[in-house]
Amino acid sequence: MKAQIVFASMTGNNEDMAEILEEDLQDLGIDVESIDISFADASSFEEADLCIVVTYTYGEGVMTDELKDFYDQLLELDLTGKKFAVMGSGDKTYKDHYCENVYDFEKAFTKIGAIEAAKPVTIENAVEDDDIALIDQAAKEMAGSLNG
Repeated sequence: MKAQIVFASMTGNNEDMAEILEEDLQDLGIDVESIDISFADASSFEEADLCIVVTYTYGEGVMTDELKDFYDQLLELDLTGKKFAVMGSGDKTYKDHYCENVYDFEKAFTKIGAIEAAKPVTIENAVEDDDIALIDQAAKEMAGSLNG
């Protein structure tokens, strides 16, 4: 089984999330490739069994250019039957826009036929111990969805 993680990180928080998830999935026997969204092409998901986006939400839910480009590429694909998961960080001071882009990507994957392997994991700002437990649990759910 192969997982593709595409992460977007301004502050390093999401890169940390992606690294924790990558290690978890590898420990569960899954071949994982991670790439920064700036260097990624959404079509790489066509070769993966599990497609993962780790994203941030900037300000009031605005997608930065790097996110929007990848998002638009993603919507062009047909990932019917592929498994997906989304996670990311945000700032709760933006209230209704907290982690909005995480949910935008969740909707996009569903729209192109992918099947959710785990509910989105959202964290506020930097990864803390409680957040690591959430990532670990999501990794187990993702692996289980591939084997089930």
